[in-house]
Amino acid sequence: MSNDVRALEPKAIWENFADLNAVPRPSKKEERVIQFMVDFGNKLGLKTETDKVGNIIIKKPATEGMEDRQTVILQSHVDMVHQKNNDTDFDFDKEGIKMIVDGDWVKADGTTLGADNGIGVSTIMGILASSDIPHPALEAMFTVDEETGMTGAKELDPSFYEGTILLNLDTEDDDEISIGCAGGIDTNTTYEYEELYSIEGVSTYKIEIKGLKGGHSGMDINSGRANANKLMGRFLVEAVDNLMIHELNGGGLRNAIPRESVSIISVLFEEIKEFEQYIKDAEKTYQEEYVPVEKSIEIAVTKIDTPPKMVAGHEKNAMLSAINAVHNGVFKMSLKFDDLVETSSSLAQVIIKDGVFETKSLQRSSVETTKADIARTIRSVFYLLGADVEQSGDYPGWEPNPDSPILKTMRSMYKARFNEEPKVMACHAGLECGILGKHLPNVDMISFGPTIQHPHSPDECVQISSVQKFWGFLLEVLKETPKKVS
Repeated sequence: MSNDVRALEPKAIWENFADLNAVPRPSKKEERVIQFMVDFGNKLGLKTETDKVGNIIIKKPATEGMEDRQTVILQSHVDMVHQKNNDTDFDFDKEGIKMIVDGDWVKADGTTLGADNGIGVSTIMGILASSDIPHPALEAMFTVDEETGMTGAKELDPSFYEGTILLNLDTEDDDEISIGCAGGIDTNTTYEYEELYSIEGVSTYKIEIKGLKGGHSGMDINSGRANANKLMGRFLVEAVDNLMIHELNGGGLRNAIPRESVSIISVLFEEIKEFEQYIKDAEKTYQEEYVPVEKSIEIAVTKIDTPPKMVAGHEKNAMLSAINAVHNGVFKMSLKFDDLVETSSSLAQVIIKDGVFETKSLQRSSVETTKADIARTIRSVFYLLGADVEQSGDYPGWEPNPDSPILKTMRSMYKARFNEEPKVMACHAGLECGILGKHLPNVDMISFGPTIQHPHSPDECVQISSVQKFWGFLLEVLKETPKKVS
C-alpha cells in the first residue's frame, strides 16, 4: 500500500509521508515521532534541537542568492488523531497507517490517515532535504500535542526563533488562505449518581447508534452531521416510559464529532413489543431527518444478560435531561465574515457507568467574549444537575489581519499563478497561530495547505492533485520571500 503512495508526485512529499505514517504518533505519546524527526534533521547535517516540551526545531541556511531575504518559519504539528471503525482491527500504538490510493485521493484502510497535519510535516521535510529548491533561511517548527490541548504551541520557547514570517501548513482547502481561527476551551463534567440493583421481569439490550460520518468538530460543525451522543440521549428519552439504563458510552476524542454511541438498557417484558417497534421507527426517523448529510445511520440491537446494577429512576431522568438540554452545534455565526461560524460547542463524550456520569465537550469561538458565553452556557446545564464542572485548556483565537504584508504577497502570487482570487478567510478550527502569535508577536502569519476531507474520522483523505498544486505554490512563495527590512 505505501509503495503506491511513494510513487506519487511530488515524491519529496509522498516519500516522507509514507515514512512518517509508519511511526505511531498519537497526541501526548509523541516520543517516537520526536526521535524520528530529530534523526531526520541530524542525518541531513542541519542544526536540530528540541525544547522542553518536545517541539522540534530544524534550521537550514538560505540557498545561494537568498541570504538577504526574511527568515521564514515553516510550521506543522507532528501528532495525529487516532480514530478507527469499530470493525477495523488496528493497534495505533504499534502499527503504521495502512494507506490506499483511490483515484485522485489517498485514504487509510479503516482508520484516520494522518494527513492532518502529516502532509504539512512531510512538505517541510521535503524542503529541508532538498538541494535544488531556492529558499531563504528556514526555521522548521514541528509542534507536539496540537490535537488534545495545543501543549506544544502553548509552551513554545520563542528564544529558538528569529523568523519574521510564519507559514502554518494546516489549512485544509487548497483555494483558501487563512488569516484567523477560533480559540477554544474544554468542559469536562463529573456527576456521581445513585445505583439500584436491577429488577427481574425485564429484557436487556445493547443499543448501538453507528454509521455516522463524524468529522472535525470545528471545520464540520456547520455541516449538519449528527452527533451520536445527542442522538442516543434523544433515543433513550423518547423510548418506553419504564426504560432502565445500565451503561452508556459514546464518542471519545475531544475534537471529533462522535460517530458512535452504545448503551445497555432494559425494558419490562410487557413493553418489549412497543420498544422493538420504537427502535425501527427511531432508525427510520433519524435516517429521514439527516438525508442527505448522513447516509448510513443504523441502530443495532443485541439481546444480552442483565447487569447487576442499574441507574436509579430519578437519576436517569436528570442525566438524560442534561444530555438533551446541553447545546451542541453552531451557537453563533460571525457578523463580520460571511459564512463563518463564530462560536460552537460539540458534546464529544458521554459515559454512564459504575455510578459515575461523565461528559467532555469542546467550545470554540473566534471572539473571546462569546467563547466565555458558550462556556458559561454549557457549564450552567451541568451545574443545574449538580455535577462537578472543570473548564480547562483555554487557548486564544487568531485575530485576522487583512493588512498582513505576507497576505498581500501571497494573494497576488496566487491570482497570477491560478488566474483566480484565493479565498481569504478565517476558519473555525483551532489553528496554533493564535497561540504562536502570543509568543512571537512581531511575526507575520499565514496558514494554507492542500485539500483534506473528513479529518479526525476514518473517512479522512487528501487530494493528490491538490498536494501538487500546494507544493508548487509553496515553492514559489519561498522563492519570492520579501527582503529583510533594513
